[in-house]
Amino acid sequence: MATIVGAVTSSHVPAIGRAIARDLQGDPYWKPFFDGFPPVHQWLTKVKPDVAVVIYNDHGLNFFLDKMPTFAVGAAPEYRNADEGWGIPVVPPFRGEQDLSWHLIESLVENEFDVTTCQEMLVDHAFTLPMALLWPGQGAWPVTTVPVCINTVQFPLPSAARCFKLGQAIGRAIESWDADQRVVVIGTGGLSHQLDGERAGFINKDFDLQFMDSLACDPQWATKYSIPELVELTGTQGVELLMWLAARGALTGRVSKVHANYHIPISNTASGLMVFENQP
Repeated sequence: MATIVGAVTSSHVPAIGRAIARDLQGDPYWKPFFDGFPPVHQWLTKVKPDVAVVIYNDHGLNFFLDKMPTFAVGAAPEYRNADEGWGIPVVPPFRGEQDLSWHLIESLVENEFDVTTCQEMLVDHAFTLPMALLWPGQGAWPVTTVPVCINTVQFPLPSAARCFKLGQAIGRAIESWDADQRVVVIGTGGLSHQLDGERAGFINKDFDLQFMDSLACDPQWATKYSIPELVELTGTQGVELLMWLAARGALTGRVSKVHANYHIPISNTASGLMVFENQP
């Protein structure tokens, strides 16, 4: 059966893509952010994943407000991105892991998650930037992929508790997949930030750090908050921490925190990074 090697959670600010394109990793503004990733690269080299299940939120590239599924899973042979207007270069396509996609879809439906199945799917910066950060300078991506998209754009949003349960169902599905493959789960988004309205620029460092700590010792801590409460605590876009909860929920064994990094500011966004190793 497949093995879950662990999870990585990371922010996905579009400005990161421009910084990579302009080779600004050593710039004083960006260095504290990019300095967080070498330990992640070392860990990925050690655990050698074959497949990445990427839990992210779409920003209007594949889904728009007229059709916004709560949960969607990609089942395509490959995934491409496009110019979103942020000045981020288009990257090589990502190979899909269709066998795991269909196994995951069937398992989630059996577990009463009504997912949208996407046999064609564009992936935006929330998917591509974390991949580029984890495997920089790749001519071809070293892992196959399964995109899992959670709605954080248009209300009603799934609750934090529901997203954690989704992650648990994903973890069970991966471990029941009849394949000798090593799987890493990636959760992208956040942390606290608000890009518009009266609270534009809002960041809640205390909550961010408490949330990060909770993922290591009490991963269901944030599920006690409603979506309106999370928006109040983290900002309108900070609710993207739902993807972190789902990724953490997917870990089924003895979980240890390998690495963490937190940096402010990045484009009015509190940027977080964590690595968890999963052992039977």
